[in-house]
Amino acid sequence: MDIASIRKEYTLKSLEIKDVNEHPFTQFHNWFQEAVSSKVLEVNAMTLSTFGTDGYPNARIVLLKELDYGFVFFTNYKSEKGRELLQSPKAALTFYWGELERQVRVVGDVEVISDEQSDEYFTSRPVGSQIGAWASPQSEKINSREFLEKQLENFKKEFESKPLTRPPHWGGFRVIPNKIEFWQGRPSRLHDRILYEINEEGTWTISRLAP
Repeated sequence: MDIASIRKEYTLKSLEIKDVNEHPFTQFHNWFQEAVSSKVLEVNAMTLSTFGTDGYPNARIVLLKELDYGFVFFTNYKSEKGRELLQSPKAALTFYWGELERQVRVVGDVEVISDEQSDEYFTSRPVGSQIGAWASPQSEKINSREFLEKQLENFKKEFESKPLTRPPHWGGFRVIPNKIEFWQGRPSRLHDRILYEINEEGTWTISRLAP
């Protein structure tokens, strides 16, 4: 297969500073709603990049679950990404909506969300997902799939006789951005890149970047 010959010309839209909102969260919301309307597959999927404990960067796909003053997602705090974020609370997020030829990049600091907010989301999940949060020792090496299935059955039985609560090792993180870049594919690889950066006064500045 000739991988080098694979290419796509981007022609759908353009992006100008004069057309974007002055606040990046509003701009993101506008693009997100357009992606939802366009039926983008897994529209809230985002690549989470962290600092590995071994010094190497680490990335995986997680799901955006809330947008307030940051980007909120949920995981096992004892997982690889959980441990990395607790040790080095800085991260990058990348959204890619190929159907719209768009990308959004977020860089910022990370905080653990409140127990109350984690509880609220946990109880909204399907029961199977709630029990799964108890059953899986996320990122640990296991011997077989059967181990997980047995764990699941054991916790199902345990919670037949008591309330199904959120595991203390499971909850949310919030990425609070200091940079957000909006990328729109354009012909001849001369893509539009609009960068928002927060300044010392806590307001956002907007710049155009060369592709």
